[in-house]
Amino acid sequence: MAARSGRLGTWLKMLAAGGAVCVGGPALVMWVSPTDEELFKKYNPELQKKSLERRYEKQKDFDDFVVRLKEYSKSDKPIWVVQEEAERKKKEELLRQDFLGAEEARARKEALRRESGLSSNPDS
Repeated sequence: MAARSGRLGTWLKMLAAGGAVCVGGPALVMWVSPTDEELFKKYNPELQKKSLERRYEKQKDFDDFVVRLKEYSKSDKPIWVVQEEAERKKKEELLRQDFLGAEEARARKEALRRESGLSSNPDS
């Protein structure tokens, strides 16, 4: 019977220590970690000013990101696949815009050459 009560005491000590670690560890981290306001107050005034100036821009970027994620999640495909497809479409659109801009610039250049009486062939 004495061995049984010793085991019970060991189990109770183990449960108490485990509970202290599981509850006390996160509580200690929360108590020690500074809040966002405390961190902001520790910035030097120049960094505080920059942070306040960029706050709206960062919030807008984050909101756009969340909206895109919501759109991606509506698809049956995994989000990363839809995101890659969207990035590829965006790159293709940028390349197409660059190509159209270059074609337009070449056409203007050619029109200016014709107006000025120069030949259309730049090599001659």
